[in-house]
Amino acid sequence: MTQENTVIKERLKKLRKAMSENGIDYYIMPTSDFHNSEYSADFFKVREYFCGFDGSNGTLVVSKNFAGMWTDGRYFIQAENQMKGTGVELFKMLNPGVPTIPEFLFDNMADGETLGFDGRVISTSVGENIENKLSGKFVKYKIDKDLADQVWTDRPKLPLNDMYVLSDELCGKSFKEKLSQVRIKMREYGTTAYLLSKLDDIMWLTNLRGSDVECNPVALSYAYITHDSFVLFVQEKEVTDEVREYCNRQGIELKDYNQLMEFIADVKIDGNVLCDKRNTNFLTYKTLLDKTAEAGVLLKNEKDPTEIMKAVKNDTELKNIREVYLRDSVALTRFIYWVKTNVGKIPMTEYTAAQKLDGMRAALPGFIELSFPTISAYKANAAMAHYEATKDNAAEVKADGMLLVDSGATYMGGTTDVTRTIVVGKISDEIKKHYTATVMGMLNLASSKFMEGCTGRNVDTFARMALWEMGIDYNHGTGHGIGYMLNVHEGPHSIRWRFSEGMQEAVLQPGMIVSDEPGVYIEGSHGIRIENIVEVVEREKNQYGRFLGFEHLTYAPIDLEAIDKQYMQPKDIEKLNNYHKMVFDKVSPFIEDEEILAWLKEATRAI
Repeated sequence: MTQENTVIKERLKKLRKAMSENGIDYYIMPTSDFHNSEYSADFFKVREYFCGFDGSNGTLVVSKNFAGMWTDGRYFIQAENQMKGTGVELFKMLNPGVPTIPEFLFDNMADGETLGFDGRVISTSVGENIENKLSGKFVKYKIDKDLADQVWTDRPKLPLNDMYVLSDELCGKSFKEKLSQVRIKMREYGTTAYLLSKLDDIMWLTNLRGSDVECNPVALSYAYITHDSFVLFVQEKEVTDEVREYCNRQGIELKDYNQLMEFIADVKIDGNVLCDKRNTNFLTYKTLLDKTAEAGVLLKNEKDPTEIMKAVKNDTELKNIREVYLRDSVALTRFIYWVKTNVGKIPMTEYTAAQKLDGMRAALPGFIELSFPTISAYKANAAMAHYEATKDNAAEVKADGMLLVDSGATYMGGTTDVTRTIVVGKISDEIKKHYTATVMGMLNLASSKFMEGCTGRNVDTFARMALWEMGIDYNHGTGHGIGYMLNVHEGPHSIRWRFSEGMQEAVLQPGMIVSDEPGVYIEGSHGIRIENIVEVVEREKNQYGRFLGFEHLTYAPIDLEAIDKQYMQPKDIEKLNNYHKMVFDKVSPFIEDEEILAWLKEATRAI
């Protein structure tokens, strides 16, 4: 018999009381902050507070007599365990017969009932989808209610950390130069004002940084831009004397983060307003929509112009990124040596291995923070693409099989991401086959040449072909953009072959950087991923047009113990040998230890 979870049941009872007091019949709690950031701070973990499930993706729906939590296949087992005895029903997303949340609401809400949620944590696309699905019913909405504030008495505060200024020399362009480019795009769109909600875009544009989102050096903020003013909404206590002086000098008007809605209500609008609803929460979007309608102008939903400007790195950014990646590659090379020489000799777990690498990075000049929590996965655990070991739940790494480590950091001068799968003992012929095909895929994409105008969809096949020929595929994209001292996952460009309806494609342009990370994941057996970061470069111009390609930014050994040449053509062997020659030439000058240098020479030998 399942033991009753009285803590969660009491919290739900108090929530239902607050719902009743506010005239709300159904209440939605997703996993998000006000900017749809990749990581949500403790303040935003409302869904976890009311159901007990702490996975990174889930949405809780509560009514007077019902509580249901929707999550994806990564978390079915975890959610079932964590919600035992709570009375919360698990809805397994995408399983046959399982309704979506809008479908469930349509089937269960009666005419005249009220749906409530905090519209700041609901994306505009989700909000509009709910509205569209329920349009055939008479349903009322209250989208400005954060009921957790009435119930969660010891709720954590909003993240509050000092902001800091990056020099124009480090960024390559001043705020005013970037702002001038933005205003040109505003004129092209026929707009006189622009509301920007995307945190990394605001940080890139202003040359400011913060630390309000785990692993993302951003401050919680909004920006309202006109042709003659720039208003930045941030938490007042995050503004240091340095930041205030910089903003005064740059003509940036500072307002409190919580004053945005009040500002929108009062601001005079004398022309069309630009707003990318992909990156704007539902409450902000609807408030601005009402304001522009009242003013008799248009709210123009266009792509944030800052997104592509940020993605195409300038010469200074590229120079610094190349230097940062080389230092980061040296640290990873030392870590691979440490794993191989110590496995089976000292106690080692997935977690302690990750801690070792994290410490090596933290010792590098200019280290700011990890760019994401290090993924360290041994043997079958590596078959889970985004597995994360913890101190209390980590497999022992023995002298058998392989260890996959996906890691990175943000430094003054760049943000890194790299994956290596390291042989630590005996592996099967099947693993060698899969490993070799993965390496071939990474190198094939990195060495490809393609026409200007191609997107990631056009080039994705280069990375998958060796695996597809074996009847194998991996269920994730091949590449994502990476920020400059910003988020490790950055758009608008990506490399993938499968695009769902509504997904945006972006043309690959010189100056973009992108990951190149094919893999093989065999449940219960092994997982392999080899990830380099590459820079888009021009290759040649001729009568047929402009040809582009990639240059490696990552220089770390690929484990030759797992390479089986029978699956390689001479051209594949040449690519691997050429890459390893570059690794040795780039990394060896930074290695003073003779033992590590001798190992590196052997690890990068020509085969």
